[in-house]
Amino acid sequence: MDLPISPWVTLAVALGSGLLIGVDRERRKGSGETRAAAGIRTFSITALAGALAQLLGQPLLVATGGLLVLALSALHYWRSPTRDPGITSEVALFVTYLLGVTAAIDPVLAGAGGAIVAVLLAARDRLHHFATAWISERELHDGLILAAAALIVWPLIPDRPLPVLAAINPRTVWQLVVLLLALQAVGYLALRLFGAHRGLALSGLASGFVSSTATFAAMGARARADPSLVSACAAGALASNLATLVLMGLVGATVSAPMLAAMAPVLVAGALAAIAGAGLTAWTARGDPSSSTPVAQPQAPARMFDLGHSLIFAVVLTGLTTAVAWSGERFGAQAALAGAALAGLADVHAAVASIGTLVARGSLQADASLLPILLGFTANTGSKLVAAALAGGVGFAARVSPGLLALLAAVWAARYGWS
Repeated sequence: MDLPISPWVTLAVALGSGLLIGVDRERRKGSGETRAAAGIRTFSITALAGALAQLLGQPLLVATGGLLVLALSALHYWRSPTRDPGITSEVALFVTYLLGVTAAIDPVLAGAGGAIVAVLLAARDRLHHFATAWISERELHDGLILAAAALIVWPLIPDRPLPVLAAINPRTVWQLVVLLLALQAVGYLALRLFGAHRGLALSGLASGFVSSTATFAAMGARARADPSLVSACAAGALASNLATLVLMGLVGATVSAPMLAAMAPVLVAGALAAIAGAGLTAWTARGDPSSSTPVAQPQAPARMFDLGHSLIFAVVLTGLTTAVAWSGERFGAQAALAGAALAGLADVHAAVASIGTLVARGSLQADASLLPILLGFTANTGSKLVAAALAGGVGFAARVSPGLLALLAAVWAARYGWS
């Protein structure tokens, strides 16, 4: 049962919101004949006026007060001697009035709204710099693509299993695509925010959310080009293993919660082993003579994410899952599990999603899903080692193999050695 809101709480929240917003406007209103009209007192009184109008229970009074605030703001903007075309203060004054009205209905929402408006106003210079200087046109384009994928395309996709896709829910597949795009974007922003001097390990971790196997090949190629960076490149490659495990957990959570619960000990053990392997290798890389020179520094990728790879991931995921489901219906569960395990050679996340689909459909018990997942993970680890040897040579493969073998030992021990 909801308790009635005290009028004193309403007035306190309204006053607090007005003061928060008014302080910033007071500092920016200037002085003399060109100063702005609204400061800390005006904003505080406006918020209280909205709260009082709502407390009186007169909708006409609330509407009249809002129109009055709009009219006064428009009059001030029209008569203002300044040449600044901005209307931030005028809009903020009207929002402050609305926050006062909201305080009588939902004080928590009003307080949060007041804090958000105050933060936005105080961060004016940083936001302007971010929008005009820090972010590039290409990054803005990528951000809009990510927003469209999450806010427009995702809700439009059917949220039900489709027979043509072997009873796969297409919205679940697209959810994984959006997740992959978002993780790549986070890795990209991490490189820009923390700077390239943080080393190749950060670059490897970010790239691992796209393809850990490709990261091993890329780091190997860089180590072959500059042998003094073998340890640093090995650390970056091993850091991508952590991204693989994180994405496995997110895929499992999306497809089948019971399977994720069964996978949890394996994922935790693998994550600890991945962190230890990458950390130890990165620590040894500190002794490389060129590790502090500009050539050793990774640069942020040209794009925030690889849209093509993510879409291919969705197609491969759907195809493998359909094939696994079909083989299970045609040849039995053992054939489906074998196919899912072999899928790990190409993409362990697709193998996890395929097996999770079987668990979600009731064709496989959650505990029984761990063996094919571990087989797929082992096959994928073998692919990484081959990629490292082909791209970086025997020396680079020798640097990454202890970390890969320790990771395999940890995940298998978590399933069979500690039970």
